[in-house]
Amino acid sequence: MAAMPAGPARASGQIADLTHTLTAGFPVYGLDAPSRQTVLTIPQNGVYMQNWTFGEHSGTHVDVPGHFQTGGRLLDEITPAELVLPIAVLDISARVASNPDTQVNVADIQQHENTYGQIPAGSVVFMYSGWESRLQSGAAAYRGEDANGVFHFPGWSAAAVSWLLNHRGISSVGVDTLSLDPGPSTTFDVHNLLLGDADRIGLENVAHLATIPRAGAVLSIGAIPLQDGSGGPCRLLATW
Repeated sequence: MAAMPAGPARASGQIADLTHTLTAGFPVYGLDAPSRQTVLTIPQNGVYMQNWTFGEHSGTHVDVPGHFQTGGRLLDEITPAELVLPIAVLDISARVASNPDTQVNVADIQQHENTYGQIPAGSVVFMYSGWESRLQSGAAAYRGEDANGVFHFPGWSAAAVSWLLNHRGISSVGVDTLSLDPGPSTTFDVHNLLLGDADRIGLENVAHLATIPRAGAVLSIGAIPLQDGSGGPCRLLATW
């Protein structure tokens, strides 16, 4: 079979993939790592196919309200309008090396807006920490796991997310780490606030945020509408 032709060239603008390839063994939070098995091969069966086993919150993925709130909306109830969003990227990478548990705070938002203008209503606001570089060193490094099994990686503060919800009417926040909350959290305040109280979605394990503008891009979230899903792996594409 001939190769499929490439899609139409964009007359202007750019596109970036913000998705990690979902691999067997990709680091996860509190789940078994993804695994895969080849079940059909072209030499033996005339077709190639795999079976995958993974939790809904594996790889680059979306969290939905029902992940943290009884009766909250589930993945197949998320509307198309929630899957195409303006992007703002808050860069906290400069302080991560000295404080892996650092959190996005209101001052970070104000600094971003002083440079790039007000964050539009309905935006997804990403934390860029550069944490994805740790994937090269394995799951323990990406989790920032210490000798006591405690995770250490950056995340959002509840105060910053509350400010964005109340003052900017955002639709989502996202991170280039395993969790919206910082690694040591045991109360998951950001998850409970964003998904539960505010009925919004979150994005985790986002890739390549350094490659897109800090403001002005648009995100498309390719989420499969899994029946009663608490979330699921998705393809994230930014255009500008």
